[in-house]
Amino acid sequence: MDDREITGINLAFLNRHGPTNVIAFPMREGAYGDLTPNLLGDVVICVDTALRESQLAGRTLEERVTELLVHGVLHLCGYDHENGGRPARRMADKSRRLVKKIEENWKLEAVSSKPKRGKAPPAI
Repeated sequence: MDDREITGINLAFLNRHGPTNVIAFPMREGAYGDLTPNLLGDVVICVDTALRESQLAGRTLEERVTELLVHGVLHLCGYDHENGGRPARRMADKSRRLVKKIEENWKLEAVSSKPKRGKAPPAI
């Protein structure tokens, strides 16, 4: 999604002006929240905003999108930071721990996918 698209969604659903990086739409809330109890909801990420934020933070776009996805999923799981305080600290801590686990997994995958030195594979 780009800045223009998320600006429209942000205004229509949250009555907020301008682009944002991520919006979460829970499916377990509201009048029909019990129709699909196994679905958490949707997470919408603005790649334009994520790219700007990644560049400012010296991170890759993939890293920033991962942070935003984790953030959105935590919102769908009931975490909230909007009013600050303890709930915001709890959400930030959970987010850091989850992103760290994901990034550690990437590193493990990168190491395990490197070709092994030694004999060449047998010719077919």
